[in-house]
Amino acid sequence: MAAFGLDDLVACLALAEAAPGEVEGANLDIGYRRVFGGQILAQVVVAAAEASPAKSVKSLHVLFPREGHDGVPLRYRVDRLQDGRTFGTTGVVARQDGKVVAAAVVSLHGDEDGLHRSDPPPAVGPPADAAETDLGMIPWETRIVGGVDLADRAEGEPRLAWWARTPPLGDDRRHLHQALLAYATDLTLIGTALRPFPGVSQADSTVTLHTAVTSHTVWFHQPFRVDDWLLVTQHSPVVSGGRSFGRGDVHAGDELVASFAQEAMVRALPST
Repeated sequence: MAAFGLDDLVACLALAEAAPGEVEGANLDIGYRRVFGGQILAQVVVAAAEASPAKSVKSLHVLFPREGHDGVPLRYRVDRLQDGRTFGTTGVVARQDGKVVAAAVVSLHGDEDGLHRSDPPPAVGPPADAAETDLGMIPWETRIVGGVDLADRAEGEPRLAWWARTPPLGDDRRHLHQALLAYATDLTLIGTALRPFPGVSQADSTVTLHTAVTSHTVWFHQPFRVDDWLLVTQHSPVVSGGRSFGRGDVHAGDELVASFAQEAMVRALPST
């Protein structure tokens, strides 16, 4: 179970102005000295969205050159690199102790009408058929399809499907829902990538494996709410050269509302 609640996560997304063009956000207490990358993804969404309130976040690509620590709030430098009639590009750089922890490019877009279609979700059954599972870092209801356990060291397919839904938020701000989803997409791709390797699992991170996300991208295709059921399906097609790669889709009902991809470092820790 997470050492924090949804209210704590939402509170850390209330960014405060720290200097002209800079905002600051508190860190979640995750019971470990590092800052969770999902927190940074969520704060990047908020920082970019609040700097361009006439547009919504369309995509973000974030690089993580070094780990952050939980003792000092992250400060985000926000630069509106281009702001057109419908599209905009914003740079967001997170620093801590004067060092860059994350660097992001965020694309924003004003709402438009146009052609519309969406791939349907895979046939995985309704949320009621999935097993309620505590994913630890996600402080809301999650249900895993097919009884998959990412801590299981038995060999499995590099795929995972899960349902997620927060309690009613009472908040219609699109970027808040986007930020919470971006946060959740950071958690399970490394564990999914490790499933084909017998004797190894997500539970071995910091024990026999050193893992860390190096880059993460999220695309938001359509509006959605995180307090309605969302289906997350993901797949890791390759692990090679000390790196894993995975990608996923998010459906709300019959509509594809978001996609994401992640590269991570995966190394064996030296034996003692």
